[in-house]
Amino acid sequence: MGIETAQTPCTTTSIFTYGTLKRGFSNHTLIQDLMRTGDAVFKGTYTTVDSFPLVCGPYKVPFLLNFPGSGLRVTGELYGVSAYGLARMDELEGTTRGHYQRLPIQVDKENEEGVKITCAEAYFAEKSYDKELWRRNGKKGFGVYSEKEAKGYVKRKDRPQNLSFLDHIRNFISSSSD
Repeated sequence: MGIETAQTPCTTTSIFTYGTLKRGFSNHTLIQDLMRTGDAVFKGTYTTVDSFPLVCGPYKVPFLLNFPGSGLRVTGELYGVSAYGLARMDELEGTTRGHYQRLPIQVDKENEEGVKITCAEAYFAEKSYDKELWRRNGKKGFGVYSEKEAKGYVKRKDRPQNLSFLDHIRNFISSSSD
């Protein structure tokens, strides 16, 4: 007779952050606030199992594109986030406004003996503009959003307010590359 264990539903979701939500970047204050209230916990630095394009859009905003096998393996940070924290992050990332979509992703722990794969979720660019964003970036991405890639990042409050975020993306896509 085996030992039975109760199935406990997950109370947190693992979120892989690769851009401005990481430590040292402008939107990390949201995660800091969530950590103070117990709604987020830092799990470590992780890298995507598959390669994905990580590119910059308008105002040096980072976008992960859901094209597995293209681009590079992306390094970022993993957080355990409560349902409340997830709702706050979804609001920031505009999941109901067509900015980003939260999708499953596999990541593994950086610098650890033996590969430990973790299932998480990440914010990917919406399908409505992802192919054009990849093309606009010359089908070249980077493996980590660092200070170099973030140079020139413009905070949301400092962007022209007469256009929506999707308008900014459309303008960026239709402009010629730098």
